[in-house]
Amino acid sequence: MTTTAQTLQSTTTLSNGVTMPWLGLGVFQVEEGATLIDAIKSAIKFGYRSIDTAAVYGNEQGVGQAIREAIAETGIDRSELFVTSKVWNADLGYEETLAAFDVTMAKLGLDYLDLYLIHWPKEGKYKEAWRALETLYKQGRVRAIGVSNFHIHHLEDVMAGAEIVPMVDQVEYHPHLAQLALREFCAANGIQLEAWSPLKQGQLLNEPTIAKLADKYGKSVSQIIIRWDLQNGVVTIPKSVKAHRIAENGSVFDFALSDEDMALLNSLNRDERVGPDPDNFNF
Repeated sequence: MTTTAQTLQSTTTLSNGVTMPWLGLGVFQVEEGATLIDAIKSAIKFGYRSIDTAAVYGNEQGVGQAIREAIAETGIDRSELFVTSKVWNADLGYEETLAAFDVTMAKLGLDYLDLYLIHWPKEGKYKEAWRALETLYKQGRVRAIGVSNFHIHHLEDVMAGAEIVPMVDQVEYHPHLAQLALREFCAANGIQLEAWSPLKQGQLLNEPTIAKLADKYGKSVSQIIIRWDLQNGVVTIPKSVKAHRIAENGSVFDFALSDEDMALLNSLNRDERVGPDPDNFNF
């Protein structure tokens, strides 16, 4: 599967027909305040249309404020933006998740959400939470629903009792963790794979093979990795708060990696995580 992403506004079509931008801005570990608001506004002004947050990030209020200010300053319509948030582990459960969604929406100050995800597959909790997401989807309060950090067996478990198959699985994904089996499973089941930590929290910036490719294409290491994501059909949300870096990460549509170089990047896989294993976390 290869992406047809040609611009920063290019989208993939989810299983329910909703379109989602291939590239967005993540705001993990960005605290409330001017830095957060400026980052989101500069991203939207540069052309980004997708913003990814989560309840546990503690910055939904600032994200909402930045979106409102960006709409006022640029004249774009809310419908042009794709906003994602996630329910945290402490709020998993049918009623709990519905209540958590209300809190998220109050903080964001939005009428609807584009994508709502279960943040982690907390055992014994995520199936009831999925039922809540199905309810929110049927009520039209969220345009698409999905999961985050779900292995194949978690997805199979949810799908076994679900009315609606998750539309997205957002996972740690980068050249050292290529998630080949999961990618194939998602493709076969109409689930869009999405990458968090595409640069392995900066650890890949000194990877010699990628550095050579960056020289070859006249691009930065991060641009090579983001392009690899896109050409593998994986939505990606690199995090940055610096305007020049946000612009750089979004400038990946004027080149394409060759099949040979894609294979070279694929060969870097070590099944190596920088974040917790979804089968072994205690939060």
